[in-house]
Amino acid sequence: MGEEENNMRKIIEVPYIDQSVSYPTGCESVSATMLLQYLGYEITVDEFIRNYVPCVPMQERDGQLYGPDPRKAFCGSPYDKDSFGCYAPVICEALQKAVGDKYRVVDETGTSMQELIQRYIDREMPVVFWACIDMKKEIIGPQWKLLDSGELFAWRSNEHCMLLVGYDEEGYYFNDPYENHGLIRYPKALVEERHKAQYEMACSMRDSL
Repeated sequence: MGEEENNMRKIIEVPYIDQSVSYPTGCESVSATMLLQYLGYEITVDEFIRNYVPCVPMQERDGQLYGPDPRKAFCGSPYDKDSFGCYAPVICEALQKAVGDKYRVVDETGTSMQELIQRYIDREMPVVFWACIDMKKEIIGPQWKLLDSGELFAWRSNEHCMLLVGYDEEGYYFNDPYENHGLIRYPKALVEERHKAQYEMACSMRDSL
């Protein structure tokens, strides 16, 4: 970026959806639906969850919590405040099913913020982005045994998903579905730290070849 561009503020205008009333743990599905609506798809959060997001309930057996792998399914229900969430591969697959051949959904987990900005935001494409609720520090736990393998898995609490829609010199802008935050700006260094705490997960779309 040139010096002049560095001083610019860029924000993509995206329809906003609040998760707090109906989808207390549905931030991933709400963020994905905001992206789809921005691209012109007439879809609701309920339709996205029902048709595209695999949800597997948590179970307790002999005092031990069991649940799905969040890379494969939503852990619990997006409608339940005591549920957990899901990771980028689940939302990538759900988005790909929703858009068909029109776009190619790309899992950008591990991609630097600078590259996300250049590849997507500068090209008017928002990014589904994992960090932490209100940018609070992550908390390790609770743990559960994975239903498919029996492996012990540790969740990173305060996990949260938003839609990255812009930036300026000192901050990043998000459509943050949590508690009707709306368009919100967080400092760059803090965002990058919390993004790293949630495995630097992100995904977005490119035009299909």
